[in-house]
Amino acid sequence: MLAALSASAALGVAGCSSGGDDESTESEDGSGDEMDGMTDTDGMGGMTDTDGMGGMTDTDGMMGEAANLRVAHMSPDAPNVDVYVNDETVLTDVPFTTVSDYLELPTGTHQVMITAAGDPDTVAFDGEVTLEASDYTVAAVGELSSEDTEFRPLILEDDNSGPGENMARLRVVHASPDAPAVDVTAAGGDVVLFDGVPFGESGYTTVEANDYTVEIRGDTESDDGDVVADYDVSLNGGTVYTAFARGYLSADDDPTDEAFSLQVVQDASY
Repeated sequence: MLAALSASAALGVAGCSSGGDDESTESEDGSGDEMDGMTDTDGMGGMTDTDGMGGMTDTDGMMGEAANLRVAHMSPDAPNVDVYVNDETVLTDVPFTTVSDYLELPTGTHQVMITAAGDPDTVAFDGEVTLEASDYTVAAVGELSSEDTEFRPLILEDDNSGPGENMARLRVVHASPDAPAVDVTAAGGDVVLFDGVPFGESGYTTVEANDYTVEIRGDTESDDGDVVADYDVSLNGGTVYTAFARGYLSADDDPTDEAFSLQVVQDASY
C-alpha cells in the first residue's frame, strides 16, 4: 500500500520538540536491543511532515502529562498515506521520505491507523500505540510487496535531551529493506559509530560536533567491510539527529526505483 548511490547532500525541514532550528539534511548515498557502539532505544520508530501539509491537529481535552509523536514514511514501495489517531486525521497525503512535526497527545493508549492517501478502506496498519511522557517517532518501514520485510510501524522512543554544548547525539535507523546488516564508520573506518545494525533496528551514539564523512559498510566482525556508500554529514554542538538509511540498495532489481540514501533529520537543538 505505502508507495545508484551518490554522496551529495540536500537540506529540508523537520520537526523539533525541544527548541532550536527545524532542519533536516538528506544525503543521496547512508537499532532495539543493545548492539556494540549503540544505545538501546526500546524498539520504537517515525514520519514527519516536511512540507507543512495539512491534517495535523492537536487532541482536544488533554489532561495531565503529554507525549510528542511524529511519523516518518520510510517504506519505499508504499504510496502516499494518510495517518489517523483515535479516528481523527492527523496527516494527509504523506509521501515517501517525509518526517512530520511532532504532534502533542495525552499519555496513554491511542489507536493509530495508516491508510492509502484518500482511500480509508485500504489499511496498511491499524493498532494501539501506548505513549508515556516522552518523544516518539513512528516510522513506516518494510514493503507492501514482500513477506520477508513486510510493512510495519517501527515505534522509537526519541532521546531529545541535550547532548552537551560541544557534542552531538546521532541515531541511525536501518530502514532499507534489501540491505543487509551494516556497520557505520567514519574517518576511513578508524571510528566505528554503529556495529552490525540489521534492518528494522536503531541506536544512538554521541560524538564531538564536527564535519564527518560517514561510511556505510556490510557488517563484518572487524568493521572493515567494503564501503557501499558514504556521505558528508555536519553535526552541530548541542544538537540531536536521526539518520534514516532508506530506499533500495539494488533499486533496479526491486519494486520501485527509490535508491538507497541516508536522510539525516535534526530532532532537537539547544
